[in-house]
Amino acid sequence: MKILIKNGTIINEGLSFKGSLFINGEIISEIIPQVGFYDGRDVDIVQYNDKIKSFESEADKVVDAEGLCIAPGIIDDHVHFREPGATHKGSIESESAAAVLGGVTSYMDMPNNIPPACSLLQVEDKFKIASRNSYANYSFYLGANNDNICEIINVDKKRVCGIKVFMGSSTGNMMIYDPIALEQIFAKSPILIATHCEEEKIIKENLEKAKLRFGVDIPFSEHPNIRSREECMESTRKALKLALKYSSRLHILHVSTKEEIDMISEAKAVNLKISGEICVHYLWFNDSDYEKYGSKIKCNPAIKSKEDMIALRNALKRGSISVLGTDHAPHLESEKRTSYLDAPSGLPLVQFSLQMMLELYKKKVFKIEEVVDRMSHSPANCFKIKDRGFIREGYYADLVLFNLNKPSIVVPASRCGWSPFDSFSTSVVHTFVNGTQVVEDSSLTGLKAGMELRFEID
Repeated sequence: MKILIKNGTIINEGLSFKGSLFINGEIISEIIPQVGFYDGRDVDIVQYNDKIKSFESEADKVVDAEGLCIAPGIIDDHVHFREPGATHKGSIESESAAAVLGGVTSYMDMPNNIPPACSLLQVEDKFKIASRNSYANYSFYLGANNDNICEIINVDKKRVCGIKVFMGSSTGNMMIYDPIALEQIFAKSPILIATHCEEEKIIKENLEKAKLRFGVDIPFSEHPNIRSREECMESTRKALKLALKYSSRLHILHVSTKEEIDMISEAKAVNLKISGEICVHYLWFNDSDYEKYGSKIKCNPAIKSKEDMIALRNALKRGSISVLGTDHAPHLESEKRTSYLDAPSGLPLVQFSLQMMLELYKKKVFKIEEVVDRMSHSPANCFKIKDRGFIREGYYADLVLFNLNKPSIVVPASRCGWSPFDSFSTSVVHTFVNGTQVVEDSSLTGLKAGMELRFEID
């Protein structure tokens, strides 16, 4: 199918300019700036209008993007879509539908399923489910455990996005307690190692102190004291030490403290293969929000102080940590509406991460070009994703069109059925995946076009 998207504001690779895109099948075949100098070409308005008329006559469909921004689709490197094992909370189908409604066109799903996806056969089963049911493009992490180094060594590095390692804490019985096994993973993994850095020993000590003080009625505001900055720092320090020792490709997930930012920056000066991820809720909430939101913002690692929130915003802005994810983790509202000790950790955010960042743009925290870079360009570069994450001729037509001036009411599409948000001042209007329009006028079209991500790893 040939599609012309005309007269929008294209935001791509540090530039914002008025223009149009022509899609031929799955691919962006031409970028047409309205006026000026672009990619070695001088363009004037007469030439532009003539070209648009020519493309209109050729197109099977024309999308008028006047008043809309056109950006490369969001790439979320960190989601928990719950399939297999907990499909009452979410499935690849339901959560990828939520993703594309939020402009997320590619995702990388974590292995702490039931059972954990720690074998290549289990990962392959997830690929098969996604090939039938996913609205968005996909890849899956292989989970590490204490005795699956052979699986890790034999991973298909062109298809599998990374190895997920729980350094010292786990919500899915994947904690690696054998130091020899951990060393082997860092020494031998042929692909990116993505770490959840928390230290179980310190968490347990802090939890016992909280029980002594509060009994079973622990307030949610204690969460950043129980899952403290010290335990995050201890685990991150351990991961960085191993990555430096073995020159590993390390990606530290959901950084939550200002100290970890500095630790990662110092380590990157020695090993350029080290990177980090910040999740959008750490930029939005801080510990003053527990009183209002309670269990709804309970997540691991914990949301911490306002000072940490500001430090994380600044790190993302300057690019010392350049990848933004969600850690999308759907739980039923009935599960979240329980006591601190019983309420599971996690927020369902994949549908709303772009709008959250657009709100921060409107508050002048980030430039719009920075939002697009950290949510699309940087994840593509970090994971070396082939032909995605940018608006370029010859790249897959993964696109999101949004309106900065049209408010929207939150209607959660995740199977868990709730969100910490009520509304936004922006709207996600259209989403294209591989040239197929999967969202039109903020509603699913019913078309599924997700493909396996491919990675350009030597």
